[in-house]
Amino acid sequence: MDTAQLRIIFVFTDLVLPLLIGYALKQKHWIDDKRCNDMIKFNIIFIYTSLSLLSFWVLPLSWELIWLPILGILFCFVPGALSLITFARTYKSLLDRGAYIMSSMLSNIGTIGGLCAFILYGEIGFAYAQMVGVFQSLVLFLFCFPLAQYYREKHLARRAQAKMHFDLRSALISWNQLSVLGMLIGMLLYTFDVPRPAFLETAFNALIHISAWTSLLPVGYLIDLHAAGKFYRRVADLVPLKFVIVPFIFYFLVKALFTDQVLLGTMIVLASTPTAINAVITAQLYKLNVNLTIATFILTTVLYLLVVFPLIFFYITTGHTL
Repeated sequence: MDTAQLRIIFVFTDLVLPLLIGYALKQKHWIDDKRCNDMIKFNIIFIYTSLSLLSFWVLPLSWELIWLPILGILFCFVPGALSLITFARTYKSLLDRGAYIMSSMLSNIGTIGGLCAFILYGEIGFAYAQMVGVFQSLVLFLFCFPLAQYYREKHLARRAQAKMHFDLRSALISWNQLSVLGMLIGMLLYTFDVPRPAFLETAFNALIHISAWTSLLPVGYLIDLHAAGKFYRRVADLVPLKFVIVPFIFYFLVKALFTDQVLLGTMIVLASTPTAINAVITAQLYKLNVNLTIATFILTTVLYLLVVFPLIFFYITTGHTL
């Protein structure tokens, strides 16, 4: 079995299966909310931190590829800013507004984007996707988590008709940000040419699959199809934002930066990826509207896999240039 076939199998075993099992566990009442939250925290504190350290330990940060992590950060802030000044204002509830902004900012670059880049361009496309996606973790831990906490505390203050006390220090310095320390340690080890032991590559590959399960199984548990169904029409405006407006903006940017068709194609694939699992995780962690993020996750993922990516795939594989 070749690598491409193996990765297609991983789409089921590491993406679909944990969602289905998590959903089944909820229906059977075999786990409760506390265990779900504990699994989310375990994944963020231990698994994410380990993966961050190990990946940054061997990540060559050359000046030639400096635009890739910058684009990874822009892929978060551009749609986030656009949603903040347009559609997000229609949400009166701060819990809804915060969840909507998380859904617009966080895109599934690491998992779905990486797989689709691999299908199009092989290992080179996958490597580019990882370089773009890995720095989105910084945005998640250092910006999205504090922003989600801000919306939660502002909601509580409004409900109590009291002045909001937002502690930026506690928002930035908590166990949820431990992965940032892992990144810094990994970068220092790489900078000082400390060799990473060979057995840690095996450990890293195992942790990737463990991370998929410890992040997606709680999402499956949190899925309430009936409750999420109420939000499909309300989040429909994210479809043109994610799949038309944002890719259109970034097309001209990456066209000005790169000439390599593989790099261009990969960036377009990544610029149009659906809402990430981490939007659901963030909403659950900070008690925003989880069902809104789940509705966005389901809607954009289905459209991306059935419509958006097939159109990109057909356009590129039929010999068209970007």
